[in-house]
Order: sequence, then structure tokens, then C-alpha cells
Amino acid sequence: MNKPLAGVKILDLTHMLSGPYAGMILADLGAETIKVEPLAGEGTRKLLANDPKHSLSGMGAYFITLNRNKKSVAIDLKSEAGLQLFHRLVAQVDIVLSNFGAGVPERLGIDYETLSGINPRIITCTVSGFGSDGPNYQRPAFDQVAQATGGGMSITGPDREHPVRAGIPIGDLGGGIFGVMGLLAALYERERSGRGQHVDISMLDCQISMLNYMATMYFLSGEDPYPIGNSHFVHVPYDTFTCADGFIVIAVITDNFWQNLKAVVDIPEFDDPKYDGQPGRFADREFINAKLNAALVRNSCEHWIAQLEAKRIPCAPVNSFSASLSDPQVLHRKMVVELRHPDGSSTRGPGNPIKLSRTCDESYAAAPLLGQHTREVLSRLLGMADAEIEAMQAQGVIA
Repeated sequence: MNKPLAGVKILDLTHMLSGPYAGMILADLGAETIKVEPLAGEGTRKLLANDPKHSLSGMGAYFITLNRNKKSVAIDLKSEAGLQLFHRLVAQVDIVLSNFGAGVPERLGIDYETLSGINPRIITCTVSGFGSDGPNYQRPAFDQVAQATGGGMSITGPDREHPVRAGIPIGDLGGGIFGVMGLLAALYERERSGRGQHVDISMLDCQISMLNYMATMYFLSGEDPYPIGNSHFVHVPYDTFTCADGFIVIAVITDNFWQNLKAVVDIPEFDDPKYDGQPGRFADREFINAKLNAALVRNSCEHWIAQLEAKRIPCAPVNSFSASLSDPQVLHRKMVVELRHPDGSSTRGPGNPIKLSRTCDESYAAAPLLGQHTREVLSRLLGMADAEIEAMQAQGVIA
């Protein structure tokens, strides 16, 4: 297997979205990612599982996507024998990833302090709503809570009265993305120190980080920004515009782009010299946008995209999923891949966006059935005999 994380072993205790997404990326990159589930399976297995439009052979879209390239081991961690078995696995792996609520890892005996006593090289990572400390860290959180608390919703939407969450669950996904970064950093540091550590990821922290320069603008001005739809607080025209058959975005961020745009749309009012610089365009942004929209609506998206691209003006159609997922550039980059079910059936889903020049194998094993790899993992990593495995199954410790 020509993947960069081949040889890295992970125990993945995650559920829902933020943690499983981190585990998915690591598994795509070649880490042996062992999904440790309760005997009844983790809750995401049931999401959409019986939805005829969004499931495959009883496995829902969430699980098919987020658990590809993973193995499933079913252990009752609430039993003493199950916890001991898990601790034996910890001694053989590099990472334990979870996204339980605050305090749960400690109650279960799977927190860093406990596990590092078993394996000093272990790296643990928790992805939670508010982190592991602070005045409000125990609050429950899901994606929209993180988006709202982190300020991003206050600048998303058409105006001040209608805040809107991001269409993709950036609160959850952001936690997973930063979790991967933290784990890779901890793995690299371990090469020098020989010791593991805990990676504490707060979804709220991630949202604050992604405010980025806009947070600095707030501290400089003391003024809260507010939603301005798809327009920009500096550049004009920079917005979504209506064509005869759909929508396009145009981003004029330099005066040269403005001159090129004038040549494409041929609107006499745009020849006024006061529009040759950004301040003049910004002062009349509503007039400019209205005139531009009136011109663009007379022809198709394809027509205008061709004209604008010929002049090197940043633009794009507002694609539906069907258009984005059939885009030649997306397909060339292998960002649509086959996702299989263990029974051999398949569907398609998004690929791995991390492209490496040498360790570049992009392959996708099916998301596992519950406990599909219990026997194989216990036998290979712990050297357990079939009789011992069968006895633990009979006792209800594993499935």
C-alpha cells in the first residue's frame, strides 16, 4: 500500500460527524483505522439506513462515506473485561481518537492520563464542542451550536435580521480537519521526543480561528460586521448575478478586471471615469450591480462564463451538486470515487483532497459491517486464539 500513513494504527471511538470525518481522512491516508463500536453499533450506523433514497443495502450515506477504509471491532467498553481488552489494544497502537462529551473519556477510563500509563507513546485526540477546560466546556454542542457561538452565522445571510448557518456543516467538519492537523503534528513531535500527548480540539476554537482577518478587523475598528449576502465589503462588482438559465458569480478585485468586464458587457454607463477606481465603484455599488444584472439576464450562464473567462475575469457558475460532481476538473482530480458496501454493491462519493506526488495510492475499502474485523484485529494485534475470542463473544464482551 503506497500511502503516507501506512503503519500508523488508530483506535477510532468516534460517532456522528466531526470525529468520524477526522478518522476518515487519516484512513484515506493509509492509517489502519480500527473503529471501536458498542455491541449495538455506533449511532451513525442508523442514520438514513432505512431511507430508500439515501442508503445502500441498509447502510446510510453518513456511514458509507465517513467509515470507508476503516475496520470495525465491537467491544463493550462499559464492562470490565471489555475495558481491559481495549487497554490491551492501546498498547499496540499509536492514536486513540474520540469525540465524546466532556468528562466521558475519564469516566470510561480511556482518557490520556490513563492510556499514557499503558502506552507512553500513545497520542489521544478529542474533538468536542468547547474543549476540555474553561467556564463553559461542559456545554453540549453540535454543528449549528458551534457555528452560532463562533460568530460565523452573524455574518452569513442576506442581512442583519436573517442569520444563516453555512450550508455545509463547517462546525463539525472544521473540528475534524483541525483534529487531523493536531494528530499529524503530535506524530511528528513524537519522532523527536518518543512520547505521546493529548490533542484537545474545540469546535468553537476552530470557528474562532476561521474568523481570521475579519476578527482582526473587528479589534481594529470596534465594529461588529454584519451579513451582506454574496457581496463584498471592499470589491465591486463582487456578487451573485442572474443569467437567463441560472446564476453566476463575478469577482472584480482589481481595476484591470473592471476594464476587462466593461469590454464584455458593453454597458455605456460603466464608461464614467469615476468607476475606474475602487472607491467610485464602491460608492455606486447598487447601481453597478443592477445594471450588470440587467445585462447578464439576457443570455445563458454558459455564454457569459465563456466571455468572462476569455478576459481572465474571476467567475463561476453557481453549481448544483449534479453539476459540481460531474465537473471535468473535479473528475480529473479523482474527487468522485466509488464507495462500496461489503456485499459488493456500490455508490459514489467525494474523494480525498490531499494529493501527494509519491505516496499517492488512492483506494477506498468498504465501510465495515458491525464487528466485521473483531476476530482479525484481536488475533493479529493481541495474538488471541480463536477459543479465547469465542469465549469473550459468548460472555457478551465483544461482537
